Amino acid sequence: MKEKKELQSTPSIWRNGRFRRMFAAHTAASFGDWFDAIAIQVLVAYRWEADPMMIALIPVVMALPGLLLGSIAGTLADRVHKARLMIVCDAAIALLTLAILAVPGPAWLLPLLGLRAAAGVFQMPSQQGLTRTVVASDDLFRATSLNGLVNQASKVAGPLLGAMTLTVLSPQACIILNALLRLCSGLLLWPLRGIGPALASADQQAVAAGQQGKAAAHTAPKADEAKMREEHVRASRFFNQWREGWAFLWRSRMLLHTLIFGLFGLIAILMIDYQFPTLLRVLAPGNESLLGWLVSAIGAGAVGCMLVLNRLNRISAGWGLGGGYVLVGGAIAALGWAQPGTGLPVLLMIGAVLGLGNGLYIITQNYILQAKTPADMVGRVFGIQSTVIGAIMVVSPLAGGVLIRIAGAGTAFVWIGMTVGILGLAGLLLQSVIWRESLADSSLPTEQNADLA
Repeated sequence: MKEKKELQSTPSIWRNGRFRRMFAAHTAASFGDWFDAIAIQVLVAYRWEADPMMIALIPVVMALPGLLLGSIAGTLADRVHKARLMIVCDAAIALLTLAILAVPGPAWLLPLLGLRAAAGVFQMPSQQGLTRTVVASDDLFRATSLNGLVNQASKVAGPLLGAMTLTVLSPQACIILNALLRLCSGLLLWPLRGIGPALASADQQAVAAGQQGKAAAHTAPKADEAKMREEHVRASRFFNQWREGWAFLWRSRMLLHTLIFGLFGLIAILMIDYQFPTLLRVLAPGNESLLGWLVSAIGAGAVGCMLVLNRLNRISAGWGLGGGYVLVGGAIAALGWAQPGTGLPVLLMIGAVLGLGNGLYIITQNYILQAKTPADMVGRVFGIQSTVIGAIMVVSPLAGGVLIRIAGAGTAFVWIGMTVGILGLAGLLLQSVIWRESLADSSLPTEQNADLA
């Protein structure tokens, strides 16, 4: 009864103490990640002067854990105490981040980034599932908007603060700050560690069955046999739930089409996602701070978009997903057309448009995945999404590195931007076919269903 009362909608989502803690922890982690990301890109692209293929390997090693562990992490997130898992992941990320300080070059950096990404794979579905657990359905859109807002706001302040830190101190100082902020995130989540998993009742049944088997055992061999049976039941239940997640996704037209549409766009976008330093080295050689300015402009555009959406509390799948890709594709192509000497205001304006489209797409996709998924499957659905993204990131960055070597950074950006823009235009024109199912969900109130359809 207590959980049901806590999950009632409130006049302001900020009255939800659990969400406030999650929001603060997410903010600390997101800002830390951007301090770290700018520092690593400066180290690799400018100070170590790595070529495009070495730069392309960074997202690949960071994606492999998502490919190998994404679905398993999502299933685990539905079974365990989500906050506890997030705390463990924060601690692991902090330690691995500090270990980066000792690496002498890119070859040593890659394994550490892969291990750190593995910890992040388990954290993402836990964070999404915990949001679904502690936030009422009526407040879910705003919670999703605010979480996305933090991600994008960190792109504004994080790179700027990171650039300032790089100017005054060094990339190593940014890396230390990320580790400290990760520890702060874990401490903020500590009071939430008692929130039970969504599948607690299933676990209790399995434990009860194991206890009955132990009580009936009168000898050590029988006790061992009962323990083995209990472990077998748990393993079978785990993989059954993993299969149920894929089956549910396959049956849900809205979720399936959303992921497929995102898949094709990501294949193109991730070819150049980590190659912005390569392009900026051509546009402004030696200007290390330009990367921070551009990323901040992208974040500012996304923040503006999310603030508007948070006030409207409504969006359609076609305009959110298709329109987002049109803006992202157009901005990427515009960066590719830019010439050396292009003014900073022009580049920042292009970055803001890119961020606007990015924010529009991300918040719409995350809302669809949460609103159309039962609470006890959210972790599995987001875990599957991580697996899909991981598979793309293993191939796309390497293909992008090859394309840049062959055609040059500017030409590659133009081709990829036009591809994403055309995909977004198709989503706008065919939205009634691709997303025929309404965003309305039976767990949402009628008024909200009408707004979001």
